[in-house]
Amino acid sequence: MNDQDTSGVVMVDGEEVLLEDLVAQYQRVREDNRKLYKMKNKAERRYLREEELKPYQAELIRMQKYLEETGTRMIILFEGRDAAGKGGTIRRVTRYMNEKHYRVVALGKPTEEQRTQWFFQRYVSQLPRGGEVVLFDRSWYNRAMVEPVFGFCTKDDYKNFMRGVVGFEKDLSRNGIILIKLYFSVTKEEQARRFDRRKNDPLRQWKLSEVDLQAQERWDDFTNQKYEMLKRTHSTHSPWTIIRSDNKHLARLNAMRVILNAVPYDRNTSLNFVPDHEIVVSGAREIELMEAQRMLSGKFVD
Repeated sequence: MNDQDTSGVVMVDGEEVLLEDLVAQYQRVREDNRKLYKMKNKAERRYLREEELKPYQAELIRMQKYLEETGTRMIILFEGRDAAGKGGTIRRVTRYMNEKHYRVVALGKPTEEQRTQWFFQRYVSQLPRGGEVVLFDRSWYNRAMVEPVFGFCTKDDYKNFMRGVVGFEKDLSRNGIILIKLYFSVTKEEQARRFDRRKNDPLRQWKLSEVDLQAQERWDDFTNQKYEMLKRTHSTHSPWTIIRSDNKHLARLNAMRVILNAVPYDRNTSLNFVPDHEIVVSGAREIELMEAQRMLSGKFVD
């Protein structure tokens, strides 16, 4: 059919139809078919990604059983910028786990009473019992990142935290707690894309907060705080692991590998437990990369 020839009348099922109406109908059908094809491909990709995670989710159940049998306690910290993929990873990690033996902790603003207490006190009250995994969706490291950027703490509060956090985590490790610190690193462009999606999707708008709206403007401030945090709190007994999270699926898959590698349970040897070096970066290596970028450009990049 010649899309340019829109004059005249044609017969369709014995009825006269304007050719331009027929062309418009054809174009609508073609667009609908294109959308359906795109949706079908998207659904298939999503299905395949979720299927790829399932063997590792099964391993997380085996890991959890080991923790229960041995009474081992585990803490996993999920840190990173807004929209870096922390929540989605937590949901995949815990999807098939025994609900009786794990907790997801996402603390809100401290109460007036809590403000008068030792900073770590409200986190200590959330620590795992024997055989339990506690996953912190943001943790005490709010004081190293979000709070100083937005002025939610004083300079003395920040300094005291940075002086004390390494010793606090050393005590956790000394008491037999497995501590995993994951930092999800998203690029500025990808964060902006995810924010735009939240703004325009009524099912995701609840995720967008006033703090989120300022995240792009304060990008460099967060980068500087990230560098200071890594440099001063990455240690042999509680190292940081960086997860590149522009690709959500690969971030989730490799975060699971990192978690599973931290526990000496009897694993399925047919699975690949080696993290992708393009996605998983040690805290020490990230510090080196950030310092090199600063020397080249005069500022840090994430």
